[in-house]
Amino acid sequence: MEEGTLGDVVESDVVVSGDTDAQDTANDEFASIREHYEAGVALTDDETDRIADVAVEYLRGILNLFGETHSSIDEYDGEEGELILDVNGGDLAVLIGRHGRTLEALQTVITTLLSSKLKFYYPIVVDIESYRSRAKKKIEQMARNAASRAKSHGSSVKLAPMNAYDRRLVHLALREDPEVSTHSEGEDPDRYVVITPVKL
Repeated sequence: MEEGTLGDVVESDVVVSGDTDAQDTANDEFASIREHYEAGVALTDDETDRIADVAVEYLRGILNLFGETHSSIDEYDGEEGELILDVNGGDLAVLIGRHGRTLEALQTVITTLLSSKLKFYYPIVVDIESYRSRAKKKIEQMARNAASRAKSHGSSVKLAPMNAYDRRLVHLALREDPEVSTHSEGEDPDRYVVITPVKL
């Protein structure tokens, strides 16, 4: 895979069209979907498919810029209603990066492009060869272990700094545990989760 930067990707005509008329048409195209979503009305399969098609188009455009023209993109719904796009096949390690930082940047780019086109925020998760899925299991196990320490010691446990996505995983992993509460402290990139035992 050829090296590139995500900054180049954002400015590339392969990903973002400069055709104003085409963008205006897209705005009209997604107006009804935006109204349904913002009103809390469940989207139809056709509406979610249209959103997925746009996200996949952007993601495939980025993959093409990195020379990955034969990768497959699996689409499925996440546990919290988010759209998950999992890329497989090819030399994709450069798009994951150290500790998933490049993957995090890739997700930010895709989310920004999609929100700009739809004119509303729709939750998506970009994954590479199930990297996030594997990392999610590790974070959830770490959260449960930390919660056990907090309960057994009777004191709060501070986790290492995490990005917003990983902090959310911790909160979700422990939200059904009545014996602990979680909250975040600090400022990014050093923001972290605190797990506190609850007196029942």
